[in-house]
Amino acid sequence: MRGDENQQEAMFSYVSLDQRVPTDHPLRAIRKMADQALAELSGHFDALYARRGRPSKPPEQLIRALLLQVLYAIRSERQLMERIRYDLLFRWFVGLGIDEEEWDATVFTKNRDRLMQGEVAQRLLEAVMEQARSKNLLSEEHFTVDGTLLEAWASRKSFVPKDPADVAGTGARGRKCLRDTHESRTDPQARLYKKSTAGESKPSYLGHVMIENRNGLVVAACATQSSARAEREAALAMLDEMGMKPERIPRAAQRITLGADKSYQEQKFIEGLRQRHIVPHVAEYQSSTHWGNFLTEAERNDPGLAVSQKKRKLVERVFGWGKLDSVMRKIKLRGLDRVDWLFRFLVTAHNLVRMMKLIPAQ
Repeated sequence: MRGDENQQEAMFSYVSLDQRVPTDHPLRAIRKMADQALAELSGHFDALYARRGRPSKPPEQLIRALLLQVLYAIRSERQLMERIRYDLLFRWFVGLGIDEEEWDATVFTKNRDRLMQGEVAQRLLEAVMEQARSKNLLSEEHFTVDGTLLEAWASRKSFVPKDPADVAGTGARGRKCLRDTHESRTDPQARLYKKSTAGESKPSYLGHVMIENRNGLVVAACATQSSARAEREAALAMLDEMGMKPERIPRAAQRITLGADKSYQEQKFIEGLRQRHIVPHVAEYQSSTHWGNFLTEAERNDPGLAVSQKKRKLVERVFGWGKLDSVMRKIKLRGLDRVDWLFRFLVTAHNLVRMMKLIPAQ
């Protein structure tokens, strides 16, 4: 029997938002971990906001909305708020009721600087990492580092000569580079750079990631201006942030290794790892090249070197996830501080997705 189409709208709904979301939906596990991390940051949020005045939008809702923007590759905050307006799944994840009015897209612009000054992205990453550590998902001894090109929100045509140009050059032996004489009118901190000789120079930044080798979770991340030395300098800086400074006293029977590709095969970087009591598992150039290799014979014959090189593909999964399925392909924010903040936030979202798959398996 054919049913009749009923155009009459119901006056009330007796099904809550939580009941409308399937119990096995992936966002349920992600929101549970995100809520736990945000609860740990509650005291920090109190310090960022004034005690008096008109109440702002809850920072927890803003961060959940930004997580949705990253996870669903939504290009702008306006598109995000349009999606929240009619998508019940998005409303449930953010914490808005069915009848609650969504906020204007400019709320993100006004609150981004406050969240950046409070280093919320880095604190959120650390809180998520503590959850992974409590689930025994992290390796505390074996790590891998790598960098990737982050295309800036600028065009090659926007580069014009500086007025005045830098007096001293920043290249080898004081040579003047393009970054010393030209800058972008759209994003002055972006630089024309390419990672391969066959590639095209693009206005860009560099994103750096350090993962642990057990499950490929990101333990440290940052973004820097593009340069030939940036990857190695950022790797040492991330190690220092993790507490592996040169003055560190290694624990007994603790042997920390760091895997990397050939771009990290540089004497200063290798010596920096040894000063931090870290075994360098860095890929070497072939003997036919004119580049030097700086590993000792013992480091070259270390059986763990081959294992570390096999684990390098876990870093590429992070970059592949970000560039194909998220907003890392072309960063829409301008300025190094904002790009760095968004990049840390993005790798935190990657960790949540990865942990969502790992924890049920345990």
